[in-house]
Amino acid sequence: MQIPAINATYTNGPYTLSDLLLDRLLAWEVDTIFGIPGDGVNGFMEALRRKQGQIRFIHVRHEEMGALAAVSYAKLTGKIGVCFGTTGPGAVHLLNGLLDAQMDHVPLLAITGITFHDLIGSENMQGYDSNKMMEPFTVYNERVMGPAHVEGLVDRACRTTLTKRRPVHIAIPADFQSLPADHIQPSKENVPHHTSALFHLPIRIPEKGLLTKAADLLNTKSKVAILVGVGASGAGDEVAQIAELLGAPVIKSMLGKDVIADDSPYTTGGTGHTTTAPSKMVMDTCDCLLIIGSTMPYLKWYPKPNQAACIQIDDMPERIGMRYPATVGLAGDAKATLQELLPLLRQKQDRTFLEQAQAGMARWWQFVEAQAARTSLPMKPQVPAQHLSSLLADDAILLGDAGTVAYWINKHIKLRKGQRFTLSGTSCTMASGISYGIGAQAAFPKRQVVVMTGDGAMTMALGELLTLAQYQLPVKLLVFKNNTLALEKWEQMGFMGNPEFGNDLLPADFVKIAEGCGVRAIKIDDPTTCRQQLQEALMADGPVLIECVVDPHEPALATPLPEEHAANFLESFDKISKDKSELLHGLRESLQQQMDILPETMGAQARKLLDALKEMD
Repeated sequence: MQIPAINATYTNGPYTLSDLLLDRLLAWEVDTIFGIPGDGVNGFMEALRRKQGQIRFIHVRHEEMGALAAVSYAKLTGKIGVCFGTTGPGAVHLLNGLLDAQMDHVPLLAITGITFHDLIGSENMQGYDSNKMMEPFTVYNERVMGPAHVEGLVDRACRTTLTKRRPVHIAIPADFQSLPADHIQPSKENVPHHTSALFHLPIRIPEKGLLTKAADLLNTKSKVAILVGVGASGAGDEVAQIAELLGAPVIKSMLGKDVIADDSPYTTGGTGHTTTAPSKMVMDTCDCLLIIGSTMPYLKWYPKPNQAACIQIDDMPERIGMRYPATVGLAGDAKATLQELLPLLRQKQDRTFLEQAQAGMARWWQFVEAQAARTSLPMKPQVPAQHLSSLLADDAILLGDAGTVAYWINKHIKLRKGQRFTLSGTSCTMASGISYGIGAQAAFPKRQVVVMTGDGAMTMALGELLTLAQYQLPVKLLVFKNNTLALEKWEQMGFMGNPEFGNDLLPADFVKIAEGCGVRAIKIDDPTTCRQQLQEALMADGPVLIECVVDPHEPALATPLPEEHAANFLESFDKISKDKSELLHGLRESLQQQMDILPETMGAQARKLLDALKEMD
C-alpha cells in the first residue's frame, strides 16, 4: 500500500519529545498508527509528519474505529497495535477499542493528548484526566512528565502490552509534545538510556510430571474431545496429530476458527450459540475434554460438570479451570506443550467416537447446503455466505462483525488452510467489521481482505468508507441488508419469550452511500445471480461494497435448538402481531429442514414448536 508523503520536505525545527517517542516506537517495530488529528495532539501530529516515511498514519473517521483497526492489526500480526486520540472526547472514543483488546487479550498501545501540564485539574477546555478514565481498561497507564521520561515509559508500556496481551495507555500534556528533547534535564536519580527496546516472549513448557499425568489420562479415555481457541493459533499441525492419535473430534471456538481448516477430517466446526450439531453431540457425550488455548464463554455448550475429565493448556495459568473444572492444568505455550505431549500418547485403535462425529459432519454439510440452496425471494442470507466460502482466495483474510453474520460465518464459511479469520470476540462489539478490515488490509496490503457485516453494524461506521477510499484499501465489504437488528429480534423471542420490539432499521441505500464516498458498490438481491456477481466484485480492484439484500425473517438459530428457546418461541408467538405470518413461516421452514436432514437434533420442545408452527402458518 503506497501512502503519498504530504509536506514531507519541511523538517526544520527542534527534535522534540514527540520525535523521541516515535523513534522509540520505531525501535519496537511499530510501523502503523491509526487515529485522528486534534488540537490536543498537534505536537504529536507534527512528529508524525516528519516520520511519515517510516511510520504510516492511517487517518480514520472516528477514534473508536481507529482503535478497533489497531486491534485487528495486532491480532493478525502479533505486533503492537497503536492508536491515538486527542484530549477529552477523542480519548473517550478510543475506549471501545481498548475494551476489545482487553477482552480478547491483544497488545494495544493507546496514546492520548491531555491538557497543558499546568492546567490539569482546572476544568480547562477538553481538560478531563484521560489517565483516570483509562485506568480500568489498561494494565499500564502513565503520563509523560518530560523528554527524559519518554524512553523508559515507552519501553515499559510496550514490554507490558506484549507480555500481558492487554492494552496500555500513555498520555502526553499538549504543551510537552513540542518540547525540545533536551529542554528539561533528567532528574538526579534518572540515568539516560538505562532501559532497552528488547522483548522475547518466553516459550513456557509444563513440567514433565504434569505432562505424563495428562498423557496417562488421555490414553485411558475412549471419547476424547478437543476444544481449540485463538491460543492454539500456529499449532494446527500439532492439533491434527493429537486428534489422529486419540481419535478425537476437534471443536473450534469462534476466535479459534482458523486454527485448523474447516475441511479437516477431524473438526466438527464451531460451538456456543453458533454451534454445529456434531459439536454439540461431541460435547454432550465425551468422557475427556482437552482444551487448548480457549476460554470459550458459553458455559452451557461445555460438557456437564463431572461428566468429563479435563486437561487444559493455556499460557495464562489464571485461565485454567475458568470455564470447566480442570483435572490437569498445563501452563504453557500451546504448540510447544503439544510437541512435548505427543510422544507420550498412544494410538487409539477404536475410532468409533471420531467416526460418529465425521458421519454427523457429512449430514451437517448436507443441512447447511440445503439451507443455502433455496432460491426464494427475498434472498436467504445463507446464499451469499455459502458462495463466498468457495470464492475466497487461498490466502484470504476474513473479518466478521457482531450480529447474525457470525452465525453464517461459523456455519457456512469453510476456511481452508492458509486463510485467516478474526472478529471482535468476547467484547462482540458492533461496527468492528469494517474497522478490522482497515487494520487487516494495512497489515497485509497484498492479501485479499473480506468483511462480513450487517446493516445495523455498518450504519454505525459509514464514515470509514471514506477511509477505504482515501487510502485505496481494497477491502471487499459484504453488507447483509435486512433492515432489522435480526439477532436481537430472534434473541428477544427465543431467549426471553417476548415479542420482538425496537429492531427496525430505516432502509439505507448502501450502494449510493458507498458511491458517494468514492467506493465502488454493487447490489445482490437475486440468489440465481449471486455467485457471478459476488465473484466479479471480489476480483475488482480497490475497495468494493457488496450490498446483499436478504430475508429479514430468516432465523439465526442454534442447532440443535435449546429446549428452553423452543418453549420461549412458542410463548412469544402468542404475543406477536407485527410480521407474525412472515416470522412463523421463516422459523417453520428452517426447523422443517432440520427435521428432514437432522431429525436426531430435534428435541421434544423443538418438535412441539414445529407442530404448532405448521398449524399457525
